[in-house]
Amino acid sequence: MYFYSPTKGRKTLEETFAEIVAYINERPREKYKLIIGPDSHSHLDLGITFVTAVIIHRVGKGGRYFFSRIKQDIIRSLRQRIFYETSLSLDVASRFSAMLAANGCAHLDVEIHLDVGEKGDTKDLIREVVGMVIGSGFDARIKPDSYGATKVADKYTK
Repeated sequence: MYFYSPTKGRKTLEETFAEIVAYINERPREKYKLIIGPDSHSHLDLGITFVTAVIIHRVGKGGRYFFSRIKQDIIRSLRQRIFYETSLSLDVASRFSAMLAANGCAHLDVEIHLDVGEKGDTKDLIREVVGMVIGSGFDARIKPDSYGATKVADKYTK
């Protein structure tokens, strides 16, 4: 699995983690959140692009982000697509959480920002995907509070 940084280029999962830890170590007394945000976009008969963004947010003082992009065959239902986005995010969050715990950073808040909201076609899926996230031990955010999905990941799906 590779991640891309607008300033640092292509990174492995481990290199991305090292960049996140280095960013935290620049100002260790600040409060941080690790945010995982998914999004997807259908490209007619070319399949669907899924993006998972990883954001290290120095609360109130900016942050850095990385993203992973994969393409899949066409997924016919919105439900299946949202569940797949969520499962990709849970996989990434679990990997990073394990590395955080192994490196003395288990206290870092991890949030998954879902691309679902009270308005639109995804409103009927909120309870299920939020339940998946909370049941996996992570905090969940939905629109309009899910900027990891709606602002960062969305930027790289097109």
